Amino acid sequence: MTTITLNINEKTEKGKALLAFLKAFYEEKEVVHIVEEPKSPYNKEFVAKIEKARKEIIDGKTTIIEADSIWEGIE
Repeated sequence: MTTITLNINEKTEKGKALLAFLKAFYEEKEVVHIVEEPKSPYNKEFVAKIEKARKEIIDGKTTIIEADSIWEGIE
């Protein structure tokens, strides 16, 4: 069995047609299985920034300062 992930814009005419086509095959349970992935509530750009920051911490490019000690250096 081959798994293909599609992002279909259901607002367009072609997107609606493709989705209807796939659902027609879905009715025969052995031909197509539709698996809906949960959508993330987070902005993709925000997630990319968090992942980049996490990688920089692992690579040693970023220093972590504990929140309790932030004010010690400022006088």
